[in-house]
Amino acid sequence: MPEQRTMLVPDGLEGERVDAAIARLFGLSRTKAADLAAAGEVSVNASSVGKSHRVTAGDLLEVAIPSGPTSPSLEVVAEPVPGMRVVHDDEDVVVVDKPVGVAAHPSVGWRGPNVLAGLKAAGYRISTSGASERQGIVSRLDVGTSGLMVVCKSERGYSVLKRAFKERRVEKTYHTLVQGLPDPLTGTVDAPIGRHPGHDYKFAVMDSGKPAVTHYELLEAFRHASLLDIRLETGRTHQIRVHMAAVRHPCVGDPLYGADPSLARRLGLERQWLHAVGLGFEHPGSGQWVTFESGYPRDLQDALDRL
Repeated sequence: MPEQRTMLVPDGLEGERVDAAIARLFGLSRTKAADLAAAGEVSVNASSVGKSHRVTAGDLLEVAIPSGPTSPSLEVVAEPVPGMRVVHDDEDVVVVDKPVGVAAHPSVGWRGPNVLAGLKAAGYRISTSGASERQGIVSRLDVGTSGLMVVCKSERGYSVLKRAFKERRVEKTYHTLVQGLPDPLTGTVDAPIGRHPGHDYKFAVMDSGKPAVTHYELLEAFRHASLLDIRLETGRTHQIRVHMAAVRHPCVGDPLYGADPSLARRLGLERQWLHAVGLGFEHPGSGQWVTFESGYPRDLQDALDRL
């Protein structure tokens, strides 16, 4: 019997053909995904579609995957996450300070710890809205990025915050250490981002990409690097990393986007210097504006101290 799998299309797959989206989301080959679409086993927003259909972020993608070794398991299994700190908890939301090396939720190809598994292990009840492996998730941080992230516990919380993120009514503040000294010291990078045509796991500034806006301001200048305050208007995958690389100031410790590995070695860094320091939103229950802050983890602070 086939297994019925359901996922919301993430921002990173906006505009992709449905067979490509299925291949990435469910761990199937592109050919297998196309065959399923041709067989009428794929629907988007409850309507059957062919393999050439282009998906939109937020689409409900349903696929009947034949049972067997190609059918991935993305069940959230309770597993404690050392170092993950709960910053705030109420009936609607839980705000966590995510350590580096932890994903937001289970995904194809990722076998490490994730936020949902950690919350489940700690006994937290999470909203049932969203795809089964990422219920309650309204925004994510990269595995290699640490800092603040909100997960919804109630259906009300999920509905309200999902809309707030989509309408850009959430304040997301990051600090990043970039190579060199940006000119001007305060500015905006307004450049569309899309999936890199030559690398499935990488993103780039592209005319055909989705709108992306990043505001930055210099906090402190060092000999070889600059500490920046970053405010995002949009939330594209790898947005800060892509935009900083595009203006020739890649995040320190991010060789995927052109950073000098020797500087990271001198600073003792094993990942990009990027941390979600602030999060603010209108609380879905009280309607009050709430804000949360996170200090630098040890590895990032040590790198600053060396500079």
